[in-house]
Amino acid sequence: MPEGPSVRKFHRLVSPFVGQQVVRTGGSSKKLHPDGFQALWLQDTQVHGKKLFLRFDPAEEMGPPGNSNPEPERPCRGARGKRAAHQKQASGPRRRKTSEGAFRSAELVVPQGSDGPACLRGDTPAGGAERWLQVRFGLFGSVWVNEFSIAKKANKRGDWKDPVPRLVLHFGGGGFLVFYNCQMSWSSPPVVKVTCDILSEKFHRGEALEALRQAQPVCYTLLDQRYFSGLGNVIKNEALYRAGIHPLALGSLLSPSRLEALVDHVVEFSTDWLQGKLQGKHRHTQIYQKAQCPAGHQVMKEALGPPRGFQRLTWWCPHCQPQLSPEGPEQSHLS
Repeated sequence: MPEGPSVRKFHRLVSPFVGQQVVRTGGSSKKLHPDGFQALWLQDTQVHGKKLFLRFDPAEEMGPPGNSNPEPERPCRGARGKRAAHQKQASGPRRRKTSEGAFRSAELVVPQGSDGPACLRGDTPAGGAERWLQVRFGLFGSVWVNEFSIAKKANKRGDWKDPVPRLVLHFGGGGFLVFYNCQMSWSSPPVVKVTCDILSEKFHRGEALEALRQAQPVCYTLLDQRYFSGLGNVIKNEALYRAGIHPLALGSLLSPSRLEALVDHVVEFSTDWLQGKLQGKHRHTQIYQKAQCPAGHQVMKEALGPPRGFQRLTWWCPHCQPQLSPEGPEQSHLS
């Protein structure tokens, strides 16, 4: 699924539509029929890690529109969480798409908890607090503005079929949003711990370091959204390589300085990726999906993950990221 930087850009594309009414709908969603959004007002939008939230209210209960997260906090940069340089706000409804390609069912995430029986059975927000649309994107989910995605190549059957949008929302202001390859459900107001968001200025390095000190492979801990919200497989691979840490190294055996460096690279790569997306630049990776590392060494690839969890493809260089001896903790002077 798209990682934190991608979902933050999706949020920027949606934000200009806050305060507008839905006047026409379309899409293939069966769980939430598109017609149920007719005449609703988009009142708010928030982004938390890999999830996008949109609040809709019926016309009879309309209050002043308020985007409680109109522009995500500027992500912190570097070892001390310094503020990133001022980022340009994505343009309004004429902004073109941001995409991660086509959906892969293997990457579906089962939502935790319940969205409430009333919301699951209905097509419009239930009464009370469950008026937030939670959007979980598939591996290559995307949001387009004022245009539709078109096929860039033939599918396995040789057909040139354009992707089918999950939801299309036309607004009174004249623009429209198109959502592809995502799961949607009504939910209660989002409650998050901003200190675990890797792109937040409030990201708590101390809590992240404490989590990494567990006696388990660091590549498992990095993907735990309780501590590293928004961090996905690309960021995991890149941060580990740049820190020179083997993905199966036990956090309890790594020196404090090595763990500090790992957190630094998580934040710096994520921040650079977001800024690059906002500037229309392609993502630059050093190890992810590479056959050789920048030093010219052969790269290893294997699906790694907890015994009863997701196994994610992992790339690493045995020379640049040597495995630690299990005999004892790494000494600081070796880092």
